[in-house]
Amino acid sequence: MEYNESLASFYERNASTLGNPSLGVNKIGHFNVFSREYCSPMTPYSRRDYYKISLIVGKGKLHYADKWIKVDRPALLFSNPIVPYSWEADDEDQKGWFCLFTEQFLQNGNRLGSLQDSPLFKIGGTPVFFVDEDQQKTLADIYTKMMTEIQSDYIHKYDMLRAYLHLMIHETMRMQPAESFEPYQNASQKVASLFMELLERQFPIDSPEAFLKLKTPNDYAKSLSIHVNSLNRSVKEMTGKTTSQQITGRIIQEAHALLKHTDWNIAEIAYGLGFEEPSYFTNYFKKQTGLTPNAVRVNVV
Repeated sequence: MEYNESLASFYERNASTLGNPSLGVNKIGHFNVFSREYCSPMTPYSRRDYYKISLIVGKGKLHYADKWIKVDRPALLFSNPIVPYSWEADDEDQKGWFCLFTEQFLQNGNRLGSLQDSPLFKIGGTPVFFVDEDQQKTLADIYTKMMTEIQSDYIHKYDMLRAYLHLMIHETMRMQPAESFEPYQNASQKVASLFMELLERQFPIDSPEAFLKLKTPNDYAKSLSIHVNSLNRSVKEMTGKTTSQQITGRIIQEAHALLKHTDWNIAEIAYGLGFEEPSYFTNYFKKQTGLTPNAVRVNVV
């Protein structure tokens, strides 16, 4: 399970079907558009570092941390870098298109607010829109023009592509979002499992510069795009420990490993584990273990 997919890793994962398109357009952001015909029937549960709009013509399920939705008719899906999800196709007949882009690309030359504040991409919003026959035809026409334009030699083609992207967003804002999301039968088990997997993926710490990114229950809740109360309730119910206890236990476990098996000094270990000051780490470690980091290192306890 991946949690942070970059544009580069997206292209690497799909190299056999999409080829190896250039990541270019660096100065104005990134944009690309593809047919869904050759996409994998399963996509990993992950966050992406890019925005994506997909016209899904095919049946399947969209999975989020604590809910899912059945896609049994043409639908438009908006995904952003904050909310992780996965797609599970129900059949091999998958058609449609999708485009990838960065916020820099869409906002180039425009003074817009953050995309994450927009109705289509905001956290807690509804990212799925089922489309009727006329809407599907309109959207398909936009994607077809995008596919043609991106292959052209027109000097202002990225301005054209940006205009098509704005048109698609405005067409969608006229639509009614889907309201048929379903909770998982055992949502607590799924949320706790996702949390524990995400927690493990923070380790091992390979260098003091690769410091621990997620340190608090709020950090993990934000990464999973769920409310921290829901995360705390699920973790406690399924593991018998609080979210904070799970995080603390794993940090202490990693601290022991670094003290025993590396030559990093105490300050480097502290920074690697996300502490702002070595003294904070020393106090934290002693509170949890009754020993100082130096005592563990000297005695190899």
